[in-house]
Amino acid sequence: MDEVARPQTGPFRRQVLVRFGDCDPAGIVFYPRYFEMFNNLVEDWHREALQFSFTEIVTTRSWGLPTVHLEADFVAPTRFSEVLSASLSVREIGTSSVSLDILLQGPDGADRVRGKVVLVWIDRRVTQSLPIPDEVRARLLAFRVSDKSATVTATRGKNKT
Repeated sequence: MDEVARPQTGPFRRQVLVRFGDCDPAGIVFYPRYFEMFNNLVEDWHREALQFSFTEIVTTRSWGLPTVHLEADFVAPTRFSEVLSASLSVREIGTSSVSLDILLQGPDGADRVRGKVVLVWIDRRVTQSLPIPDEVRARLLAFRVSDKSATVTATRGKNKT
């Protein structure tokens, strides 16, 4: 597999356009849509940074990567057509699981949503967890935060919640 083209450390970052279909009649993001944004960010991270697309994970390798825990703090509303800055960091790497911190910030840099996602590697043929493959584990380490709270708390002071 080719060398991964990404920074050696730090969060995976992406811009997210808030589309008309993401919003409720009030013109703000309907909160379940944030979970879709989280999932899209995780999928992009696997494909672009870890170089293991979900297609490869599911079809070629017969692995699965279900989300087993998902939480979010909704800090401030996001409106139609805003561009959010999304970042993903690895909080913890277990034997079979990885815990992620996700932060969505508005154009002003203020937090909009802070999230946590836990994924577990499984063997889809028997639907049982399996140790994170060594080739994946090595790539995960580049996105691990040194201070466990770095991604989520770095900008908390910008919002009064």
